[in-house]
Amino acid sequence: MARGEELKFGCVVQGAASYTSKQGSVYAPGISAETAGSKVVFLGLVTIAPGGRTKAHFHEHHESAFYFMSGEDVELCTGEQLEHRETARPGDYLFIPAKVPHVAVNRGKMPAVFVGVRNEPTAQESVVMLPALDSLVP
Repeated sequence: MARGEELKFGCVVQGAASYTSKQGSVYAPGISAETAGSKVVFLGLVTIAPGGRTKAHFHEHHESAFYFMSGEDVELCTGEQLEHRETARPGDYLFIPAKVPHVAVNRGKMPAVFVGVRNEPTAQESVVMLPALDSLVP
């Protein structure tokens, strides 16, 4: 489907090839502007490798929500200095508002797999990297 092409029917989407995002997690797009012509929503799988983490960043224009499907403990660090910390476990939901700095750290020995959705349809979203904050999260 070409970007900008308007659907007149629903569709079944096989998904797209996975890629490593700027922030370090692996995305496997399901529904996006590129795969289904979505104008508003991105839906896909997001994986953080065992012992892996995202780089400090925020999303300029969109909210993100995740359902933690499988893995072990993941620490979510948010706030201006990444000072707010919570532990997520499979079955938990995570919500990150626009413009909130965050890092996710997979403290387990298994891949952490999430279903992710955001109100930005493109596979390459509006990410602002915050390298000065990376050292605040071990």
